[in-house]
Amino acid sequence: MSARPAQPRADRAASAASGAPADASADRRPWGGMWGWPLVLGISTAIGLVSSLFSDGGFGDWLGWLTLGAPVAACLWWGWLRR
Repeated sequence: MSARPAQPRADRAASAASGAPADASADRRPWGGMWGWPLVLGISTAIGLVSSLFSDGGFGDWLGWLTLGAPVAACLWWGWLRR
């Protein structure tokens, strides 16, 4: 009692030949593959902003410089230098 009948083999071969995936889940990437680095850069930026806001010299300033400079360096590398 399935809601959808099984697809005949000829239709599967035709859909594979046309470039459409036979299985919708076969084309998906893992969640971290798409959102992993943007999350890392976002968390790094948040840590850098908080560190720079509440520090008064010393380690907090260095942490702010490093964590705020990493996303800028990544954007320069991927957006400008890799042409």
